[in-house]
Amino acid sequence: MKHILLFLFTLGLAFPLFITAQELDTTFVQVDEKTGQLSLTEKGASHFAKRALSCIQVEYPNKLSHVMRDASQAGTPKELHPAFYGCFDWHSAVHGHWMLIRLLKLYPNMEEADAIRNTLSQTLTKANLLHEAAYLHEPGRKAFERLYGWGWLLKLAEELENWNDDQGQEWSENLQPVTDAIRQHYLEFLPRQDYPIRVGTHANTAFGMSFAYDFGHAIEDEEVSLMTAERAFDYFLTDVNCPASWEPGGADFLSPCLEEANLMSRFMPPVKFAQWLEEFIPELKEGGPATLMVPAEVSDRRDPQIVHLDGLNLSRAWCMYRIANALPEGDVRIKWLRDSAYEHIMMTLPYVASGNYEGEHWLASFAVYALSYGK
Repeated sequence: MKHILLFLFTLGLAFPLFITAQELDTTFVQVDEKTGQLSLTEKGASHFAKRALSCIQVEYPNKLSHVMRDASQAGTPKELHPAFYGCFDWHSAVHGHWMLIRLLKLYPNMEEADAIRNTLSQTLTKANLLHEAAYLHEPGRKAFERLYGWGWLLKLAEELENWNDDQGQEWSENLQPVTDAIRQHYLEFLPRQDYPIRVGTHANTAFGMSFAYDFGHAIEDEEVSLMTAERAFDYFLTDVNCPASWEPGGADFLSPCLEEANLMSRFMPPVKFAQWLEEFIPELKEGGPATLMVPAEVSDRRDPQIVHLDGLNLSRAWCMYRIANALPEGDVRIKWLRDSAYEHIMMTLPYVASGNYEGEHWLASFAVYALSYGK
């Protein structure tokens, strides 16, 4: 069946062969009549908020990324990370916080609003975040959560910074020492990294730089904006013929090709970006390659690595939306990208709440980012 879908896709006949909105719940998402881009409804926001609220203060199970120099540095997840100890690991806790704030900003009167505020008032305290900042400044911590967790922390800081809300501003001020530490990590690391990391998992350079640039641009931090733009051109400007046939990897939750194109879309005017993209992924002109444009299949959502592919489908979608929106009006690739983004999202949304913690502790954040892009 998979090979038939790939063949039909290359002929332009593959839409829609997957799950449709009617099979999920049409009240979770809405479609922009002009662009076909999906976005989140208030009911969908409530659905995803419940996922993060169910784990943001749940300490176990937990996967620590913690290097100890001696026995004195041993500790429980909550002792080590009093703000970001839930949702299985540090970065998932961070982007769980981002998601709850994003949803609260989109729908301030949503059913879960009070629960969100009460929960975050317990985690995003000044004392907790000073402890988190101190951890980041300890010797041997410079590679902690690089670049994936770094990117999500700056996305959280960006979301709080641009929120006209008294409680949100208090949380933003509390987070500032952590934001400053991560910002400095970026400024020190990127000049030293001679070669980008082109993988589909946490170390992906393009993903981490995208969120860092967004942060710098949003809060008018010229040093961060210029650094990420400069390094993006150093790393990626001359890239051609991305090996899309190698995707997806069996544990990918990011697309190396699409994350790079997503990043570069930030730095070029539409015509120039269109030219760069034609050299980088030439098959897009014909609606391919199928290895990128057809959603990944997920065989076992109880496996913590295989379920990454659900995240891949959602992150591909947000990349496709960004790339499509950066192309000149009338570019033939826009429809291909938006249609494929729709299929990737609708293939995956029913499984964000699968009942398996391996995916539930983090996938809602990916869904919300894909569905709230540009809103």
